[in-house]
Amino acid sequence: MNRQPVRTKIGEGVFLSRIEDPKFKHNRLSASFVLPLNPASASDNAAAPHILRMGSRSLPDFSALNARLQELYGASLEASVSRFGGYQVLEISIRALDNRYCFSGEDLTSSCARLLADIWLDPKLDSRGLFDEKNTALQRRFIQDTIDAEINDKRLYAVSQCLKYMCEGEPVAVRAYGYPDTAAAITPASVTAAWENMLLKAPVEIVLTGAADGAPAKKIFEEAFNGRKRDPAPYSPVSLRPSADRVKEKTETMELSQAKLVLGMRCGKIATRKERNAARMFAALYGGTPFSKLFLNVREKLSLCYYCASRFDSSTGLMLVDSGVEAANRQKAQDEILAQLKSVASGNVSEEELSQTKMLLSNSIRTMTDSPAALEGWYMAQILRGDNIYTPDEDIRGLCEVTSEEVVAAAGKVTLDTVYFLAGREAGK
Repeated sequence: MNRQPVRTKIGEGVFLSRIEDPKFKHNRLSASFVLPLNPASASDNAAAPHILRMGSRSLPDFSALNARLQELYGASLEASVSRFGGYQVLEISIRALDNRYCFSGEDLTSSCARLLADIWLDPKLDSRGLFDEKNTALQRRFIQDTIDAEINDKRLYAVSQCLKYMCEGEPVAVRAYGYPDTAAAITPASVTAAWENMLLKAPVEIVLTGAADGAPAKKIFEEAFNGRKRDPAPYSPVSLRPSADRVKEKTETMELSQAKLVLGMRCGKIATRKERNAARMFAALYGGTPFSKLFLNVREKLSLCYYCASRFDSSTGLMLVDSGVEAANRQKAQDEILAQLKSVASGNVSEEELSQTKMLLSNSIRTMTDSPAALEGWYMAQILRGDNIYTPDEDIRGLCEVTSEEVVAAAGKVTLDTVYFLAGREAGK
């Protein structure tokens, strides 16, 4: 099923999107509050949905909440925090069986919508009107552990550091969960203030994916937001420099056996969906597949790295090439990565390569439609970019129309901005 989702305004800055697909036996209902990333508030914002997920005023503790989820045929409730361009997306979602499979004709969709609305809008607060001290402490520790886990994953850390130096001072560089010092400063008062700010200023995207009728959820959330003071700012495109005028270099050292080399690149001005598709196709052909230029040449043919891949962010127009290398091979690997970029920009793109890349991207999109969460994320990306909504089939058709000349042109617009190298202690010396 490949139907166009229906997005409806149901309140001031509150939208409900209905992604209908009857093949799913479960429905997924999510509510996301979207705010510009800010280094001072990122950690408090990130803690809020995780604290809220622990209960509500009517279900004041974890035991009561879990008992209610069991009554809803074992529904599952999750909180998540992600970064999209310069935005922080704070989501709580619930996954439950479709009404078709209930024994006694229960309306699970309505029950789940009420539960989700209560969790976001009517939480358990103490006598001071603040979040519970114990729950806050638990989630403060969780936020700190999440930040530490990124630091311990050296590949992820290197990519994050490259983006930080590449876009220093811009929201794009801010980490989704904030930083160790801001995480350590989380208090009941600071998180409660962050939650109140969300209710006032954050656009809200409610998404229902599956076979369920969207009308009950629409009515419940309309009533929940009715009368609330709201002053949300509309989404605005992330404004970044399309090209680099100089190359920045940064080297850091850690205790590690395998060095990490990350090249941060700007992919030029991307004003249309056609240009974005060309950039996506180029990034995949260059370093996003098992038969890409970087994999076959830098890794397989020349053995200059353990891995080498490109990551294109369609929300920002930035591309990062990250690789695991021996410190002694750093310059050779960097030179070859750039040589392969020059090769594509010079027209070295075969029809076979292009056809294989189109096939892989098309299959990846088709696979995404098998997951309600992935399908929701795919449409949310379009909403946050401000795109006209298009279906997976339409996206596949657009990608398959990309020509080798357009791929070459996309490669020609790429400029190197930042070289980040994470070396072992001895290599650093």
